[in-house]
Amino acid sequence: MTAVVCGACGNRVWCEKFSPAHTQLQWTGDAAALCPHLGAAAAAGQPGARVRACPRLGEAVEAAVREGRLRETRRDRGRPAGGGAGAGRAGVGGDA
Repeated sequence: MTAVVCGACGNRVWCEKFSPAHTQLQWTGDAAALCPHLGAAAAAGQPGARVRACPRLGEAVEAAVREGRLRETRRDRGRPAGGGAGAGRAGVGGDA
């Protein structure tokens, strides 16, 4: 995972990009305390898990991709190589 820092609040997250549409984030601190967008949602009574994303952090992730600091990860998810038993089946290697 690659560290990405939000240009708005300075919050640092660990980020992994699996495809143009699939980004995984791991927060490194209390998101509601560090991120004004998530903090406002929490203050309004919206659970943090229901806040899909912070638009400013999304901008920082996209900038990291454009600048080459964050690249798509091509990871073998534990599937057998060469078409062995179970190759290509959903559910193999932790996929659901």
